[in-house]
Amino acid sequence: METTPAMPPADALAVGRLWGRLRDAVAIAVVDADRATRLLAVALLADGHALVEDVPGVGKTVLAKAFSRSLGLGFARVQGTPDLLPGDVTGSSVLQGGAFHFVPGPIFTNVLLVDEINRATPRTQSGLLEAMQERQVSVDGVTRPLPDPFLVLATENPIELEGTFALPEAQVDRFLVRVDLGYPSEDGERAVARRYRASHEPLDAVPVVADADTVRAAREATRTILVSDDVEAYVVAVCRATRRHPDLRLGASPRATVALYRASQAWAALDGRAFVLPDDVAAVAPAVLSHRLLLDLDRELAGATGAHVLEEVLGTVRVPLPPRS
Repeated sequence: METTPAMPPADALAVGRLWGRLRDAVAIAVVDADRATRLLAVALLADGHALVEDVPGVGKTVLAKAFSRSLGLGFARVQGTPDLLPGDVTGSSVLQGGAFHFVPGPIFTNVLLVDEINRATPRTQSGLLEAMQERQVSVDGVTRPLPDPFLVLATENPIELEGTFALPEAQVDRFLVRVDLGYPSEDGERAVARRYRASHEPLDAVPVVADADTVRAAREATRTILVSDDVEAYVVAVCRATRRHPDLRLGASPRATVALYRASQAWAALDGRAFVLPDDVAAVAPAVLSHRLLLDLDRELAGATGAHVLEEVLGTVRVPLPPRS
């Protein structure tokens, strides 16, 4: 397996170069997924988590595996089922040699893939809240920190309802971005078929382009990306406008404002820029905000969607102009 030497990014240009290597590495296994891969990178750099929602068979699991493999991070997978218990994810204590010993669960990794999270019971879903928010788990009265970096990639099939449990709003709010893949283009779908003719497992060809130290350095560099007062005001205005929209019974919370702010920084860093543009905010707003909005029931039955609401909001909120030279 090819490995590219890790170089800790010191600035936005280095983060942009890292993104170029990461995008190319993931594309070896997943076609037509540049935006989805970019949103996963945004979640990682902004110290958040990603909910990958789409129909079966479009490559959600392959994307998650290729993403973690290319970053050289630890990876674990949990399959959501109705009989999955919180201890199956976080770990539990077992009696051994006359004393109890803690056996870590799969959550003690860098990238945790929770496949079909909506098939797990609310009790198990809620068991992930502490880990996602505080980067730690408490078992048997003992708090244990999780590895750094730590990223939850949860997949969800939106078309099946039987045997599923809707994610609690508090759980959904912990996901920085919601990602959808969609179907590949005709050329992309042919490329998928050719890859499985050439290799039984395309993931084997994905190179490692970073390591945990590189990721942590990139994340710290992202925190320094400049957000001007005008762009900051634009971020806040977009979120506040959702609270006044007639199609919504609950708009974006202050936590969503923070998420949009940090995601915009990450989006700019991936372009190798040391400052955020209003276009960065508009680019990530649908992925950051749409899953946090609660539609009015009557408006939803009439065909309203979160995507349409955000499109209207972004079309009405004044975009700050660049300063005159």
